[in-house]
Amino acid sequence: MNDDSVYDGLLGGDDSQWAFGTDFEDPLAGVDTTLPEGVDGAALAAYCLMLGDDALVLSHRLSEWCSNAPDLEEDIALANVALDLLGQARLLLARAAAADPSVVPVLPEGSPVPPEDALAFFRDQDAFRNVRLVEGDRGDFAVTTVRLLVASTWRLALMQRLATSRDAVLSAIAAKAVKELAYHRDHAARWVVTLGSGTEESRRRTEAALATVWPLRWELDRTHEVERTLAADGVAVDPADVAAEVDVLLDQVLAAAGLEVPEVKRTGGLGGRTGRDGVHTEALGKVLAEMQSVARAHPAGRW
Repeated sequence: MNDDSVYDGLLGGDDSQWAFGTDFEDPLAGVDTTLPEGVDGAALAAYCLMLGDDALVLSHRLSEWCSNAPDLEEDIALANVALDLLGQARLLLARAAAADPSVVPVLPEGSPVPPEDALAFFRDQDAFRNVRLVEGDRGDFAVTTVRLLVASTWRLALMQRLATSRDAVLSAIAAKAVKELAYHRDHAARWVVTLGSGTEESRRRTEAALATVWPLRWELDRTHEVERTLAADGVAVDPADVAAEVDVLLDQVLAAAGLEVPEVKRTGGLGGRTGRDGVHTEALGKVLAEMQSVARAHPAGRW
């Protein structure tokens, strides 16, 4: 797999500005997209949307720090993390579309919008499958740091196992993502230790951030039926299988920061349904309204 293929469309050509239809290379070019034997395409697409939406929404939240971070170096660091996640999202959404084209929103005939962009910009809130932990308001820097620590620790553990998936595409995506996520986790962990063991104010804010993020931590460990089925087929990873490892790693970081896991009540779902089922917080609607506004206003935009 060409690690740079998702960015090739930005290079070369005569387009000094672009929207849709400027001949981006297929992000899955050169990868065997044949479904593994016995695997249901709809289930695989649903799983890819889960992981892809996690990355897409968290990427958008992190990008909100551009020009707003505590210092210039951190501004660039968070932007790079956001770009890594956006790249993962593009690959996963493209895989979802290839596995089950019916998940792609119907657009006017001849639309220049590629499938992965259609999934990002033209789905409604209840069609998104991200966990609710990634969609909350940006909050202060401590909230962003704690959220990134939890999300990246979990996602790295998952991707390390997903690299052996029977699906060639997921395996390739995971192998690339592991390198990125190792940095994300390390960066967030260093900041949590710095903030937790810093000034009285930084510690107070970090404790408040833990109380904000932790009520949704449990949703990462909840096994959806799609995950259970595909894990049994050797394609996906059951999140319950990485829960203990993630807990140990998070405990180590908090201990180094002199912090404790907060005793907070879980944020419940709706009739047992959560983000993986399309049940979200109000915050996601605001994120999508901003993220999708230009695409929806100009669905055939070319310039």
